[in-house]
Amino acid sequence: MTEAAAPTSPDSPWPVSTLSAKLKEWIDRLGSVWIEGEITQWGVSAGNVYGKLKDLEADVTVSFNIWSTVRSKLPDDLKQGDRVIALVKPNFWPKGGTLSMQVFEMRQVGLGDLLERLEKLRQKLAAEGLFDESRKVPLPFLPNLIGLVTGKDSDAEKDVLRNAQLRWPNVAFRIAYAAVQGEKAAGEVIAAIRTLDADPEVDVIIVARGGGDFQNLLVFSDESLVRAAAECRTPLVSAIGHENDRPLLDYVADLRASTPTDAAKRVVPDVAEETLRVQQARSRIGLRLTSLLNAEIERIGQLRSRPVLAGSDWITQQRSEDLTRYVARGAELMDRLVERAESKIAELSGQLRAISPRRTLERGYSIVQLESGEILRESGQAKSGSKLLVTLSDGSIRAKVED
Repeated sequence: MTEAAAPTSPDSPWPVSTLSAKLKEWIDRLGSVWIEGEITQWGVSAGNVYGKLKDLEADVTVSFNIWSTVRSKLPDDLKQGDRVIALVKPNFWPKGGTLSMQVFEMRQVGLGDLLERLEKLRQKLAAEGLFDESRKVPLPFLPNLIGLVTGKDSDAEKDVLRNAQLRWPNVAFRIAYAAVQGEKAAGEVIAAIRTLDADPEVDVIIVARGGGDFQNLLVFSDESLVRAAAECRTPLVSAIGHENDRPLLDYVADLRASTPTDAAKRVVPDVAEETLRVQQARSRIGLRLTSLLNAEIERIGQLRSRPVLAGSDWITQQRSEDLTRYVARGAELMDRLVERAESKIAELSGQLRAISPRRTLERGYSIVQLESGEILRESGQAKSGSKLLVTLSDGSIRAKVED
């Protein structure tokens, strides 16, 4: 065991050898451990293997070496991209200042183990609500700009572009290239999704890969990638093209397409079909309008055939008849009133004549008035020589009083 070194200071620093010795001491204490990861580098030199292992969930990588004596005991089909578990012992080389894992055993992770891990991750993410249908948003009917995440010059890129342009020639794409397998794939796909999601002109994002074996598609079940897709505000389409074992990206995407070709068909409408639909709609609208117009024309014809609208002279004719009737009725009423008034006048005239002084005079009486006009009622009112006016029924005479 290395003796403890004195505390360090600017005036009393450690030699590099002391630091290296202490690092080697602490690393050697760890002993052998089992680790799990993905082989991202596998090179053979003089019978020995030099490679790298990447963590399955984090962006962490360690170097390893397998001496030829150990390699002969390992499976012959180990290669880059395999998921493995390995018994390693950390070794620190003081002269080079490097840390490496010496492999004593290495075996591929069984497909069942991978599926079990994926199922546990799927259940975990589902429990968090990342796969809920309520989170999914509908795709726009006709996107102005489509974002595409795919491998550069890949068949998936060609399939999406060709089929989309066949359906709608003016469709526009903004492509973000990313590795779709290997050590850097998850990080590059996440960066591409976030770049397109931050672009306000992009209406929908397609993540496309043209299929592949199960292990090569495991990148699309990476937890960090799935969470990045869940955080995406732009509608996202998963077009990985693997029917048997769906990557977790399919569950969180707003739409899952079976292939890149299917994604193009689901995202972009067919111009011929839409033109036909417009024509059919216009035809239905035309028939409907024609039917409505014909119905209104028939209704107006029925209204015009009614007597009230058949001719314009019915109003004056009817009013003329009413006026004639009202005039006749008025004349009749006036005649009755005049007749009644005449009868009343005759009656009053008879009554007046009955009490009239003339009637009294006609019976032989007369009215005698003094010269002053005063009626002579008593003989004493007339003196000898007084002049009198005697009124008879047929006139008047003058007389003089004598003794």
